[in-house]
Amino acid sequence: MRRRVFITLLGGATAWPFAARGQQSNKVFKIGFIATGGVPLYTNAFHDALQNLGWIEGKNVVYESRYAENRLDRLPELAAELLRLNVDVIVAGGTPAPLAAKRATATVPIVMAGAGDPLGSGLVASLARPGGNVTGLSLMSADLVGKRLELLKEVLPGLTSVAVLWNASQPGSMFVFKETERAAQALRINVQSLEVRRSDDIDSALTAAKRQNASALIVVEDPLTTDFRRQIVGFAAKTRLPSIYGLRMFVDAGGLLSYGADLGDLYRRAAGYVDKILKGAKPSDLPVEQPSKFELVINLKTAKALGLNIPQTLLAIADEVTE
Repeated sequence: MRRRVFITLLGGATAWPFAARGQQSNKVFKIGFIATGGVPLYTNAFHDALQNLGWIEGKNVVYESRYAENRLDRLPELAAELLRLNVDVIVAGGTPAPLAAKRATATVPIVMAGAGDPLGSGLVASLARPGGNVTGLSLMSADLVGKRLELLKEVLPGLTSVAVLWNASQPGSMFVFKETERAAQALRINVQSLEVRRSDDIDSALTAAKRQNASALIVVEDPLTTDFRRQIVGFAAKTRLPSIYGLRMFVDAGGLLSYGADLGDLYRRAAGYVDKILKGAKPSDLPVEQPSKFELVINLKTAKALGLNIPQTLLAIADEVTE
């Protein structure tokens, strides 16, 4: 009887989660965070999700954050700084940041928090079996461009031309632009490319769109365009240019429409990857996941200012309508 009890207890001990055993070691893990722009708006969503998984800042994890402020040339040195601090895992937002981290290390695990094109940019060997030390979440922007064009056509039935504002220094943005051209061709919509590489390019690019009589504007989301979203939205309002964006933060800033992944959800899910890695999982064994939550947000106040009537069919399916 005692032998059976002993075996049962032994089996239970071997089945304890790594977290329970890890907590006994009193190890404090160091999480590095690197981003192309400024402080991501959804950093708190990541921290809260990780805390809910049992990782408490100052108790069993500490954070080291580095932000390039849209200066891509700074990313290699920022990644090197994190490595000199001996971080256990790196969380990287966007596409250039995880690329810089990958070039800096082949051993420290890297978790992408919404990369535009993980496969095409060379971050992973495949989505199902990433290989190497990089895994995480894809923003999957390119798969949504057709839907954004369709939404614009519902608001503007006579739509024949659209300008696309995109960051030419971002591999993921280039991929999204090419997909937009392909989808527009099928819908018989002409596309005007508005390439930007830094904030100084934005006003001149938008001015070119208006000068060439674009009927509407699509803004490809990336750290540069999101950091300067108020400038972009303000120009669109001043020039009465109907616009659609990939993230709801543009609509919160006064934009007309947004349709895309719930970025907060991506950052919360990124915490799940970090949790598994700190418990011993290998990035190469964790498949890259795509967004599972999408949102359509409509700003009726902006629509009214532009003299647009939003179809009831769109209002009925919108996740949020602001006034």
